[in-house]
Amino acid sequence: MSEILCSSDLFLEDRPFIDLRAPAEFARGSFPTATNLPLLTDEERHQVGISYKEQGQAAAINLGNRLVSGAIKAERIECWKAFNDANTSAAIFCFRGGLRSKTSQQWLAEHGIDLPIVRGGYKAMRRFLIDESEAILAKLSVIVVAGRTGSAKTALLKSINDTVGSKCIDLEGLANHRGSAFGKRIEAQPSQIDFENRLAIDLIRHAAFSAETLIVEDESRLIGRCALPLSLQQIIKESPIVMIEASLAQRVDHSWENYILSNYQSHCQAAGSAEAGFAIFANSLRESLANISKRLGGKRYNDLSSKLERAIKAHEQGDSEQHKDWIEDLLRDYYDPMYDYQQTVKTRDILFRGTFTEARDFLTDGHR
Repeated sequence: MSEILCSSDLFLEDRPFIDLRAPAEFARGSFPTATNLPLLTDEERHQVGISYKEQGQAAAINLGNRLVSGAIKAERIECWKAFNDANTSAAIFCFRGGLRSKTSQQWLAEHGIDLPIVRGGYKAMRRFLIDESEAILAKLSVIVVAGRTGSAKTALLKSINDTVGSKCIDLEGLANHRGSAFGKRIEAQPSQIDFENRLAIDLIRHAAFSAETLIVEDESRLIGRCALPLSLQQIIKESPIVMIEASLAQRVDHSWENYILSNYQSHCQAAGSAEAGFAIFANSLRESLANISKRLGGKRYNDLSSKLERAIKAHEQGDSEQHKDWIEDLLRDYYDPMYDYQQTVKTRDILFRGTFTEARDFLTDGHR
C-alpha cells in the first residue's frame, strides 16, 4: 500500500483529498481540495478517546472496530470508493497519517483500491504550508495597492489578473469579506486555519508560476475575523504603494454598487424571494452600522441611522439611490479621517499616484 510525501505539487496540482478526521476537526481547518469523509463521527471519536485514556490503545481500537462495523462500515467504504471513482488521483489523510489512515487504506485495499496516504497527515501538510509560505514571503517583492475606502482597490487587482495573469493575491477574496464594517458576505468566512492554508497555497502558486512582484491590497491586521499572518502584516506596512486616487462621488458610486446593489442581489438569490431577501439585506445594513456606533459617536450614529432608514424605505419602494446620502456621509466623515490619520503614522514609499486606469496601466505595463 502506497504513501506519498507532502510537497508543493500536491497543492499546485489541486490533488483531491479525503480528510478522514472527524467533522469537528475538519471544521477547524483543512485544505481547499479536501472532502470530509470521516472514519469516525465526532461522537464515535469521543468514545474511542475516552477508551484510549482509560484502557489503552488496544481497547480503543477494539471499540472503534465495534462502532464502525457492519452496515456502517460498508456505507463509509462506499463513500470512499465513490470519491475515488470520481477523483482518480485522490489521496487520504488523518491527523498524523496514523491508525485512521492505515485502517481506511486497508479496508479499501480489501476492495481492490489502493489509495495513497499522505505521510504525516494533516499535521505535516499544515506545517509544510506554514513553513513554505514564510519562506516565500521572506524573499518576495511586494507592491501594495492603497487608496481611500471605495476607490476600487479589489477591482484593480482583478483587472490586473484578468489582463496579465496572476500577479495579485486577493486577500479579501480568500477571507470572503470586503474588509470594511459593511464587508460581510452571505457565505460565512473561512476558519482562521482555512484562510491561512488558502493564502499559503496561493503564495506557492505565485512563486511557481510568476517570478514577478506580488501585488496585494492594503489591509490591516484583520479582514473580518480572519487575521493576516504577522509576517505579511509587516510586509504590507513596509512595502511601497501604488495609490488610487478617486473623487468622493466616484467612491460613493463604487460603494453603492458593491455594498448595496450587489449585496441586495445576493441576499435575494440566497433567500429565494425579493421580499425575504430585502428584509435580511436591510437588517444586515442596520447591524453593520450598529457595529461601529461607538466609534461614530452618539449624534453621528443617530444621524446616519436616520438616513439609512429613509434609504431602506425608499429602496423598498424601488429607489435605491437614496443610499448614496448616508454612504457619502460615512465615507467623508468617518472613513476618510481614519484613513488620513493612518497615512500620517505610516512611512512607505509611493511608487505611483493616479486614477484607477492609470494605476492599472502602471502596474501592468510600467512596472512588470
